[in-house]
Amino acid sequence: MTKTVVVHHSGYGHTKRLAEAVAEGAGAELLAIDAEGNLSDADWEKLSAADAIIFGSPTYMGNVSWQFKKFADASSRIWFQQGWKDKVFGGFTNSGSVNGDKQVTLTYLQTLALQHGGLWVGLGILPASAKANTRDDINWLGAFGGLFGRTPGDAGVDEMSPGDLETAKLYGRRITEIAGKFHA
Repeated sequence: MTKTVVVHHSGYGHTKRLAEAVAEGAGAELLAIDAEGNLSDADWEKLSAADAIIFGSPTYMGNVSWQFKKFADASSRIWFQQGWKDKVFGGFTNSGSVNGDKQVTLTYLQTLALQHGGLWVGLGILPASAKANTRDDINWLGAFGGLFGRTPGDAGVDEMSPGDLETAKLYGRRITEIAGKFHA
């Protein structure tokens, strides 16, 4: 059985809700980076035991949150030992605007995974690009390298786009399925 872990930071709950949807699709365990940018020793062990790791962070000021960055910097001790080499990775981000420089955040997550010697999985879902499409459709933001979510700053967690949440589930499932092919 493929073991997938979703490790994320969420400042206001929106990225957490997206992480929950990714984890649901992936059949994954959810690990939350705390408000100080830390994980427990037990959580680090779960990451080491995983076949697939999915990163999640809100996009703040054009990149990952400082809490996620602290986690990423702490992973350098694993990098020195190549502890995550050949694991399957994916990633996602959420922000309040349609663009909001989410691609920069996703590129950061990809780079982190590749520095660890990992194999990155893209979204693999065609964009909703017809005039009739709405934010309730899957991949309505047209992402390819990973998952984008958009939640207006004044929207509650319960107001998140059904299209984003369904895209998250599909992406989580894709990552676990691909990891299963590599770790059979």
